[in-house]
Amino acid sequence: MGQNLALNIAEKGFPISVYNRTTSKVDETLQRAQNEGPFPLSGHYTPRDFVLSLQRPRSVIILVKAGSPVDQTIAALSEHMESGDCIIDGGNEWYENTERRIQEVSNRGILYLGMGVSGGEEGARNGPSLMPGGSFEAYNNIKDILEKVAAQVEDGPCVTYIGEGGAGNFVKMVHNGIEYGDMQLISEAYDVLKNVGGLSNEELGEIFGEWNRGELESFLIEITSDIFKVKDDLADGELVDKILDKTGMKGTGKWTVQQAAELSVAAPTIAASLDCRYLSGLKEERENAAEILKEAGLKEEVGAVKSGIDKKRLIDDVRQALYASKICSYAQGMNLLRAKSIEKGWNLNLGEMARIWKGGCIIRAVFLDRIKQAYQRNPNLASLIVDPEFAKEMVQRQAAWRRVVGTAISAGISTPGMCASLAYFDTYRRARLPANLVQAQRDLFGAHTYERVDRPGAFHTEWTKLARNSNAAGVHALN
Repeated sequence: MGQNLALNIAEKGFPISVYNRTTSKVDETLQRAQNEGPFPLSGHYTPRDFVLSLQRPRSVIILVKAGSPVDQTIAALSEHMESGDCIIDGGNEWYENTERRIQEVSNRGILYLGMGVSGGEEGARNGPSLMPGGSFEAYNNIKDILEKVAAQVEDGPCVTYIGEGGAGNFVKMVHNGIEYGDMQLISEAYDVLKNVGGLSNEELGEIFGEWNRGELESFLIEITSDIFKVKDDLADGELVDKILDKTGMKGTGKWTVQQAAELSVAAPTIAASLDCRYLSGLKEERENAAEILKEAGLKEEVGAVKSGIDKKRLIDDVRQALYASKICSYAQGMNLLRAKSIEKGWNLNLGEMARIWKGGCIIRAVFLDRIKQAYQRNPNLASLIVDPEFAKEMVQRQAAWRRVVGTAISAGISTPGMCASLAYFDTYRRARLPANLVQAQRDLFGAHTYERVDRPGAFHTEWTKLARNSNAAGVHALN
């Protein structure tokens, strides 16, 4: 990824130096620069030579594994750097580590940015979405470069100064959490269409391709269509069917769910996607459970459900359910960003976050432009669900959404992301919830008190004593 980003910068006409501890990586980058250019790129084999090859004020982008490797790299480079120089960490780093490093290098007058980079290797080469946070002075030093190398959309480059401290890393973390939710919801749509609808991989490729020409148009829908079309070169059939059903992860989804809990922000779709990755890792346990429960008499219901399915209607229902669920997932991510922004004083512009995600990044999608417009209409929007435009769409799609979830449940197919999204929607839209009973229980066993709907103040009731008195009075009356 670092190599591709360096080539992207060089291709835009900015002279760049590269360094890697593995000398063959430097040589490979030099060769690519010659073959794909030639580009103004020079290679170096020691941290000292690398740093001293740069004009002051120096700007050094590092792309290494998060955690201690970043600290080690900073130590090796900063030894040769001077006041006014800048370090930009482009990895998926925990935001508090970035804030610690900002303080540490500032003692030497070095500026620091934590910059989220989304788009994978292809995005890094051809135009990623960039989320820099930290020193505003450092951002201004490289603003021209970042605006040229970032993905370009109709309303500007997909980069903006995010905010102070670890804001850039935090926004990238939430971006990845939304990505977890997106991918889980798409996999559930696939599961229902394949196992309830009985669709072949060829049909699935065509359907996702069609969806990518409508309201669901996005990078993830596009690549999903492509995946279904790839044949296995080692055996018969399509490659997707030969892939082990265990999903990997690198930690940003977990961080997102942890932060949502810390900030008391409901993010059930993102949390469900994380849980599914954990469960997918229990492959052997799941296989054993399938056998044991089959012996215990559990019958597969999918066949019975499939026999009465209107395939055409199911396909359209799943499309609508996927769209509505995605809105909930994005709403949860945006609410998390807002809550953290308030806590840290970052003053995040949520409309601008949506704008820079429109191109280059993994979650880029057509409807991000409408999310941008929603926050432009109302910067204090409580949730995307109550934006007038999105509210209409949620209402229009809820019947199809409920049919898909109900059908999946009847067939014994898990759709935790869609279920979590629907439950989130139903909980959020209700003016009164059964939380009154929960609060009464808390007051009974813990004297936590409660508020009333008809008068102000905090109240406590001796529930057990009154209930026993009531029972005694009832017995007396019967006698």
